[in-house]
Amino acid sequence: MRTFSKLKGLPVYSNSNADLLGHIADLCLSSNGSVIGLMMEGKGLFNRDRFVPIESIQALGENGVMVGDKDKLISIQNMKANYSYNTYGDIRYKSVLTREGQKLGLLEDVYFSEKEGTIEAYELTDGFFADIAEGKKVVKASGESLMISKDAIVIDF
Repeated sequence: MRTFSKLKGLPVYSNSNADLLGHIADLCLSSNGSVIGLMMEGKGLFNRDRFVPIESIQALGENGVMVGDKDKLISIQNMKANYSYNTYGDIRYKSVLTREGQKLGLLEDVYFSEKEGTIEAYELTDGFFADIAEGKKVVKASGESLMISKDAIVIDF
């Protein structure tokens, strides 16, 4: 299990020839909340930003992400045309509510399983001072799909 905040900025390497392909820029979630892949900032002038499908990731280590075949990486334009998604940047600091309407806090981070592409837990904040006094909350994901709108995130709790 891994949090996205620890993954952001990690280098992405090709497992076939150890070439540095770029660095992780964002996490992509389907509309029901499963992890579909990572956005990668390309390295160099001619290597554009790419989408790394979750099934292309062979390993997520402490110091880098290993992908199998770099030909399976998708351009951001093709990704936008073929996927419906939200990014971590889109959902960070959104209100998290239960289906009963109880506000749990603001989304600060997500814990996810890189093998299954599922969200395992949510790290929530109530603000800087509340975090110091009480600590951040970690809410275990129920396994049910979540709803993401432009205003809030609704989860089963």
